[in-house]
Amino acid sequence: RTSDFKCLESVWNAHDDAINAVALSSDGFVYTGSADKKIKVWKKHEGDKKHSLVATLDKHKSAVNALALSSDGAVLYSGACDRSIVVWEKDGSSGHMVVAGALRGHTKAILCLTVVSDLVLCSGSADKTVRVWRRGLGKSYSCLAVFEGHRGPVKCLTAIAENNHASTDNNSSSSAVVSYLVYSGSLDCDIKVWEISVPSV
Repeated sequence: RTSDFKCLESVWNAHDDAINAVALSSDGFVYTGSADKKIKVWKKHEGDKKHSLVATLDKHKSAVNALALSSDGAVLYSGACDRSIVVWEKDGSSGHMVVAGALRGHTKAILCLTVVSDLVLCSGSADKTVRVWRRGLGKSYSCLAVFEGHRGPVKCLTAIAENNHASTDNNSSSSAVVSYLVYSGSLDCDIKVWEISVPSV
């Protein structure tokens, strides 16, 4: 609380090892990723004074370093030292997160993730690259680009929409294209800015 700088709540021993990432959904769920290889889901229900553990997501084989959520909280991405990004989606019947797939391509640990839009995800890795992933039909994903240029592990990412414009193809049909600026920070002490353009449909 900023009025008196009082800590309102502490969750003691939430994990068995270091907590590397926290993500908060719009519907009040808190996701924590840890070096104990687990992702835990927390929620403070109405009337409760503290958050309680509602689920443990156990799929990674090594430390979880990064978490990112879609804008509606329905899709969670987790990146780990096992070089994989696991895609979790809310199950319609129970509301719990279940594994929907995995994104592979990085050759070293995933260190950071950012959701660029509901269709686009960026990942930064100890392999010194940034990868851009696009969600297709169903639960399929493809790697749109690999940004190379950093001389050290990529530790942090953020992105912002730059502009929207319509493009016309040879069939004279118009489709919206959204441009984004992606900022990456690395252990090489550099910040790099990348531009990507993604069709909205």
